[in-house]
Amino acid sequence: MENLHNKRKVYEKSQLIESEIKENPIEQFRDWFLDASENPSISEANAMAVSTLEEDGCPRTRMVLLKEYTYEGFIFYTNYNSRKGNSIEKTHKACLHFFWPGLERQIIIKANMEKIAENLSDGYFHSRPKGSQLGAAVSPQSQEIPDREFLEERLKSLEKQYENTEVPRPENWGGYIAKPYEIEFWQGRPNRLHDRILYKLDDLDWKISRLAP
Repeated sequence: MENLHNKRKVYEKSQLIESEIKENPIEQFRDWFLDASENPSISEANAMAVSTLEEDGCPRTRMVLLKEYTYEGFIFYTNYNSRKGNSIEKTHKACLHFFWPGLERQIIIKANMEKIAENLSDGYFHSRPKGSQLGAAVSPQSQEIPDREFLEERLKSLEKQYENTEVPRPENWGGYIAKPYEIEFWQGRPNRLHDRILYKLDDLDWKISRLAP
């Protein structure tokens, strides 16, 4: 066992103050995302944690890749029959989390979840490399399987089946859009007096407040 009491660092790379932030949180996200994308210490700026609530009342978190964001929300793709998909279908909510340690920043997004239009899922699916398309078709995501060979044999079969033809998008695979109603921006500051700015949707307007660290 290891005592981690003394593992700490000083946060001093930036600040987050009201006079410099955007009125719309999506525009603030865009600015921070561009900073993260251009930072050489961050290999996948679009990697985010997605948390959903399971039937036992415990949240479950996993990493996925953000594929698009608009003023309406944040889009990612998954198997609709996965554990995250089943949880989303029951609650229609999720929490997204971005953490960029190279910038000492994180963003927490509470959102209502909706499936995107099928034609949009089709378009993205067919833009992927064929191996990724086959992987989506092969995997019964989150289901118990007997062994690794089960996946490899299914992959070989589908590679042969679709060797000279287009892979159809599985009906149970597609995109979700996370439509935010709360977005918190966190900037590390010295002495643990971190900056926390919360945007909260009130009807059609975003209300901005500062939270204590």
